[in-house]
Amino acid sequence: MSPRPVKSTRRYDSERRRQQAQRTRARVVDAAERRFLRDGYAATTIASIAADAAVSADTIYKSFGGKPGLVRAIRDRALLGAGPVPAETRSDELQRTADARTIIEGWGLLATEVAPRVAPILLLMRDAAAVDAEAAGLRDEMDADRLRRMTDNARRLRATGGVRAGLTLTQTTDVLWTYTAPELYELLVLRRGWSLKRFGRFVADAMTAALL
Repeated sequence: MSPRPVKSTRRYDSERRRQQAQRTRARVVDAAERRFLRDGYAATTIASIAADAAVSADTIYKSFGGKPGLVRAIRDRALLGAGPVPAETRSDELQRTADARTIIEGWGLLATEVAPRVAPILLLMRDAAAVDAEAAGLRDEMDADRLRRMTDNARRLRATGGVRAGLTLTQTTDVLWTYTAPELYELLVLRRGWSLKRFGRFVADAMTAALL
């Protein structure tokens, strides 16, 4: 009698459980995003998200730790962009291989992909922060994360030698910080009705004029 393929079966079961966990996580994040954007941060409960996602509240607490963890997961997924390769990875690769002007052009294109996904949740937390201390802390945390990313991007952009003489790292960072702000997307796309193509072109042109 041939021995049973125990290892293969275990590997299969482990992979199947991993995929199931990923699907469950995605379902929870989807449900949380819908609830937060529809009802607001304070009014949304873990119980309502759990019901929408067909999981227990305990599952959400164990996986995400509560509403702040869910917001982080929504934000992190949004920052991946639409392609099979995460937007941040593509941005990093661009910065390793291109000159300053090409890098900024690439950032303008990435803005059209990432901003529609990430801006709504950042704007939600901005508004919630006015009345909710937990939301205020989370907004500050996400602002700090974005500032850190923009500082890293500014440092690498300056390393190309293409940034205009006299601009400091802080000044370069502040330009990137300004033109990646969710409020800019809100003003131009959500309120003025700009197309994403026009928005991305504006971001690239404005950064180029300010920095190069």
